[in-house]
Amino acid sequence: MKQRASTSEFIYQVFALLISLIVVHAIYVTLIRPNANAILEQRLAMEAAGEPYITERSFYIVVKDYEQEACFVLMLWSMAIMGFKARRIVNERKLFDSGLLSVAEGTRILPEDARKMSRPIQALQDEQLSYLLPRVLNAALLRFSVTQSIQDVSSAISEVLETESDRLDSELSMVRYIAWAIPSIGFIGTVRGIGEALSQAHKALQGDIASVTASLGVAFNSTFIALVISIVVMFLMHQLQLQQERLVLDTHRYSDERLVRHLRPDQASK
Repeated sequence: MKQRASTSEFIYQVFALLISLIVVHAIYVTLIRPNANAILEQRLAMEAAGEPYITERSFYIVVKDYEQEACFVLMLWSMAIMGFKARRIVNERKLFDSGLLSVAEGTRILPEDARKMSRPIQALQDEQLSYLLPRVLNAALLRFSVTQSIQDVSSAISEVLETESDRLDSELSMVRYIAWAIPSIGFIGTVRGIGEALSQAHKALQGDIASVTASLGVAFNSTFIALVISIVVMFLMHQLQLQQERLVLDTHRYSDERLVRHLRPDQASK
C-alpha cells in the first residue's frame, strides 16, 4: 500500500515537472521574449537615431533569459510537490473530526475490546489506511491486545510517530534540493553574464558599451530573480514543514486523549 502511494507520488512529480516546463516555456515563447525583444529593438532604434530616451526597468527584460526561465520551472515544480503534500495533510486532518475512535468519557478499554475497536479503522479505504492516525491507532490497539501494557502502547505510538517524522523530513529532500538549485542557477547566469561582458571589454574601450551593459544585465537579473524565487520557495517549504510537525503532534495528543487514558489492563479491572 505504501509502495503504491510512493509510486503514484513519483508519477505525479514527473508529470508536474513536464507540465511546469511546458507552461513556462509556452509563456516565454509567446509573451516574455517577444515583448523583451520588441523593447530592446525600440531602444536600439532610438539610440541609432540619436533620440533621447529614459531606460526603464522592464519586467520582460529582467526575466527574459534562460536562467530565469529555469528558475520559474523549478518554482512551479516545487509548488506542485508541496501542494500534493499539503492536500494529503488536509485529508489526514479530516480524520480527527470523523469519529474514527469514539470513546465515551469514563469508558474503560480492556485488552479484549481492542480488536473490536480496531475493526472500524481497518474498514477504511486503502488510501486512508496509509494515513498517520489510523496507523498509530492500529499499532496501539494491537500492542495493547497482545501485551496488555499501557507503557508498551505508549512506546508503540512513539515509535510510529518518530518513524513518520523521519519519513516526512526525508520526503522534503527534493524540495530542499530545488530550493538550493534555484539560486545556484541564478549564479550560473551571473557567471555567464560577467563572462560575456569581459569578452566584449574591447568594445567598451571603443565607446560601445551597449553590449557590455546588456551582458551585465543578464548577470544581475538572473541572480535577482533566482534569489526572489528562492525566498518564496523556502517560505512555502517551511510552512509545509510546520503543518507536518503539527500533524504529528496533534496525532500524539489525539491518541493520548481518545485512547491511552481509557486503557485498563485486566489486572486493573479485577
